[in-house]
Amino acid sequence: MPIDVFALAKKDFIKVSLAEWSFHKALFAGKMAHMDFPLKAKADFGIDIVEYVSIFFKKQESDPAYMKELLTRTKNEGIQNHLIMVDAEGNLGDTDDAARLTAVKNHYKWVDAAKYLGCKTIRVNAAGKGTADEVKTAAVDGLGKLSEYGQQQKINIIVENHGGYSSDGQWLSSVMKQVNNPFCGTLPDFGNFKISKDQEYDRYQGVKDLMPFAKGVSAKTYDFDEQGDETTINYKQMFDIIKAANWTGIVGIEYEGSKFSEEEGIKKTKALLDRIIKQY
Repeated sequence: MPIDVFALAKKDFIKVSLAEWSFHKALFAGKMAHMDFPLKAKADFGIDIVEYVSIFFKKQESDPAYMKELLTRTKNEGIQNHLIMVDAEGNLGDTDDAARLTAVKNHYKWVDAAKYLGCKTIRVNAAGKGTADEVKTAAVDGLGKLSEYGQQQKINIIVENHGGYSSDGQWLSSVMKQVNNPFCGTLPDFGNFKISKDQEYDRYQGVKDLMPFAKGVSAKTYDFDEQGDETTINYKQMFDIIKAANWTGIVGIEYEGSKFSEEEGIKKTKALLDRIIKQY
């Protein structure tokens, strides 16, 4: 039987992962353990690619026994460890040289942890205080240094639009151009385009700006209508942008709503993604 190359390409256009942040309420409340997250992703939702959040490691990312247990569990269940979202390790766009260098070095252990677990990527932030140009110069330096370390370990360093200047698609894309490292990229998030209290970047333009550098996509959801569509984000429009960029890769479910439970929100996001992806 001849192989349908088009069908294969279509099938592999997008793979779906689950971001641990979707369970942040349960994790913070102690109702769920970090170690159980990947197994729950596969058992309850049929998702075998996972994205971790650094704070839920509770400073055990350098504990050999803890990391070995996590790796063993995921390997035994055929789960792909894909990404670690890293927060609270200092600002890579800090305009103070010493503070920025400390932040860079603080991220090294997460590159090492990602490599040990078999992840391809860590997600970082390009935050800093100062003018847009000052923070850009600092972020290019901080990300550049961290990306050099990532390149040595073959781990991608990617930046999410995560508030402040990073939520300005033009600003972040210009940072990427200046860093100019194949191991440095972006993680376009459908929902995080608030630059300041009074300023919001157009989310569709923002994703369009960031897709040329994307090494992942964060499918943020907040609420759904009776048809199962996201009420604040036009998913069809977002995936038109992704497809127009000729991008293939892993899209992470990140439910952040309050109307539905975390489990129900994840299921609704997965159903929406499955329906949208089939259209391409």
